Amino acid sequence: MYVLVINAGSSSLKYQLLNMTDESVLAKGLCERIGIDGRLVHETDKGKHTADHAMPDHGAAMAIVLDSLLDANHGVLKSKAEIKAVGHRVVHGGEAFAASVEITAEVEAAIEAVSELAPLHNPPNLTGIRACKQHMPGVPQVAVFDTAFHQTMPEKAYLYAIDYALYEKYKIRRYGFHGTSHKYVAAQGAELLGRPQSELKIVTCHLGNGVSLCAVDKGVSVDTSMGMTPLEGLAMGTRCGDIDPAVVQFIMEKEGISAQEAGDLLNKKSGVLGISGVSSDFRDLCAAAEGGNLRACAAMDVFAYRVAGYIGRYAACMNGLDAVVFTAGIGENDCGIRERVCAYLTWFGVSIDPAKNAKRGEALDISAPDAKVRVLVVPTNEELVIARDTKTVLKL
Repeated sequence: MYVLVINAGSSSLKYQLLNMTDESVLAKGLCERIGIDGRLVHETDKGKHTADHAMPDHGAAMAIVLDSLLDANHGVLKSKAEIKAVGHRVVHGGEAFAASVEITAEVEAAIEAVSELAPLHNPPNLTGIRACKQHMPGVPQVAVFDTAFHQTMPEKAYLYAIDYALYEKYKIRRYGFHGTSHKYVAAQGAELLGRPQSELKIVTCHLGNGVSLCAVDKGVSVDTSMGMTPLEGLAMGTRCGDIDPAVVQFIMEKEGISAQEAGDLLNKKSGVLGISGVSSDFRDLCAAAEGGNLRACAAMDVFAYRVAGYIGRYAACMNGLDAVVFTAGIGENDCGIRERVCAYLTWFGVSIDPAKNAKRGEALDISAPDAKVRVLVVPTNEELVIARDTKTVLKL
């Protein structure tokens, strides 16, 4: 039984086709530069296929994806009818969705209604949904929300200390993101430890270009670092993370810029890119730091310091900590960042084995034998979570 997973961005469309009988990936790829010119990267066990195609919109991109899956040379399907369902990553579900749901006209309208909370993400997600409806009419579709896993947070964790009327009127609160990733790696971490989630307190660290941490107590999210938008929390690739709100007004007045321009500055020109002036890519930062670039060193120090600080905060919030789980591009592959973060955590029993920590991109326990708190590395797999949820929701 085949499920197609779609993650639509403003000018991109990522996809995976999974056989849910054994959860194997049959094909995966990316359509990029949609609305500009168009490029396809398509991978199967036959190899990688790349080609330039005109992609004026997501509908055209979706047609190219289906053609590629059906192609005699690099395809894996004989007919579109083999695709039994489509699962979509949807970034923001607001308070309306605490779980994945089958997409109906009412669900589409609800996703659109909260688009003002995620204007860079929800509109493209809807475009992907509508492109699939256009090319696969009648095939059931499921929305899997980044925010859903965090809907278990208690009021004390999600409320902001602002006039409560503003929360009631505009639903201004912490929502959190990367929920599918946090959900997956927390479960995999428990499996790696050989213990049920119901008895574990875990901090999951999704460290990529976007960064968020999550306090997972007995298998449920009780706090997370991103807020109403993905801008709150840790210093990230290009996002500032936590900042004195008065700084925004100060910058706008001093620089003579609009609210939109200030938002662009904090979302796209800040974070480790802003501090270093070098790059948002940690490989570039590491090379620059090794070459003596002090701003690159400072950016990496800020990043690790804040990650460690949030881990300590969540250990306090949960009144205990059994494991820290690192995931995503930096978390899975950057042993130097893991070492920097863990160096702050020795006081409550974190100790890592340098030889194990030197490994990259595989699931393992990198703790020293005598560590009281385990440190794990778990490669994330958000597409598999989306496919599993799609199968469950539709009872396939």
